[in-house]
Amino acid sequence: MGYIQQAFSVLHDWWRYLIGLMIIFIFWQIIGMIPLLIFLGIEIINGADAAAVSDMTQMSSLLGNNLFLFLMLFSFAVGLGGIIFTSKLLHKQSFLNLTTTRPKIDWKRFWFVFIIWGVFSIGTTFLSYYLAPEDYIFSFNLKPFIILCVIVILFIPLQTSFEEYLLRGYLMQGFGVILKNRWAPLLITSIIFGLLHGLNPEVDKLGPIMMVFYIGTGLLLGIMTLMDEGLELALGFHAANNIFTALLVTSDWSALQTDALLTSIADPTEMAVSEIVAPVLIVYPILLLILSKKYGWTNWKEKLTGKVIEPPKEDYKIIE
Repeated sequence: MGYIQQAFSVLHDWWRYLIGLMIIFIFWQIIGMIPLLIFLGIEIINGADAAAVSDMTQMSSLLGNNLFLFLMLFSFAVGLGGIIFTSKLLHKQSFLNLTTTRPKIDWKRFWFVFIIWGVFSIGTTFLSYYLAPEDYIFSFNLKPFIILCVIVILFIPLQTSFEEYLLRGYLMQGFGVILKNRWAPLLITSIIFGLLHGLNPEVDKLGPIMMVFYIGTGLLLGIMTLMDEGLELALGFHAANNIFTALLVTSDWSALQTDALLTSIADPTEMAVSEIVAPVLIVYPILLLILSKKYGWTNWKEKLTGKVIEPPKEDYKIIE
C-alpha cells in the first residue's frame, strides 16, 4: 500500500482534515506564540517602541537573535505536537502511519540525505566566501555561537518536521484520499509551502523570483515523499538545509537572524537570477537522481501523477 493510500486505513473524511487544520493552527500560531508575545509585551512595558514588533528583523533586534530564534522555533514545536494530537484524536492515525509505509521509520534514509545536503551546504558556502570574501564578514563569537548551536540542534529539526508532517504528511495524504490522485496533492502542497514563506524578508528584497525557489523546494520534498513512499528523506533534507543555513550565514534581510559564522553584506538586489533558480533547475534534479539510484526508484509517472485507488476493504481495517 502506497504512502497516500495508507490513509484509507484511518478515519479520512474531508471534514476531519478541515477541523484538523484548525486545531493545528491553534497549537502553532496561538498557543505556540504565547511565550513570544509575553517577552515582547515585557519589552514594550519597559519602554520599547511598539513599532519595533512590526517585523521579524526588528523583533530579533529587540529580543536578541538567540532568544527570538528560540521563541519562534518553540511555536513550531508546539505545532508539531498539534499535528500528532490531531492525527490521533480525529483520524485514529499512528505516528508511524503518518510518517512512512515501512514497518518502522528508516533513520538511515534520514541521515543519508542529511549528510549529503550538509556537505553540499558547507562546501558551497565556503566556496562563495573564498571567491568573494568582500561579500562577507567573519562574525564568529564563541558564546552566542555555542548557544545558537544548542538551539539549532534541538529545535530546528522540530520546526522542519512540523512543516514536513503538515504538508508532505497530513495534507499530502488528506488531499490524496479526497481527490483520488497524486499530482494535485504534490502541486497543492508545494504551492502552500511557497505561500507560507511568501512573507519572508527574502521575498521583499529579492522579489517574486524567490517564490520559484520556495515552490521548487516544495516540489523537491513532495517528489521525495511520493517516490520513496515516506517522509524520511524530506525530513532529512529539510533539517539539514535549515540547520546549516542558520549556523553558516546570516544577513540583516534574511528570515533567520542568527549569530552565524558569517554575515553576508552583499547587496541582495544584485543576486543573479541564476543563484536563485539554479538549485531548482540543476542541483535538485541531480539530488533526485542520486536518491533514485540509491533507493531504486521506478515508475515515476505513476507515482507522481497516477490515481490514488482505495484498496479493497478486505486489505485493511478502518479504525473506528
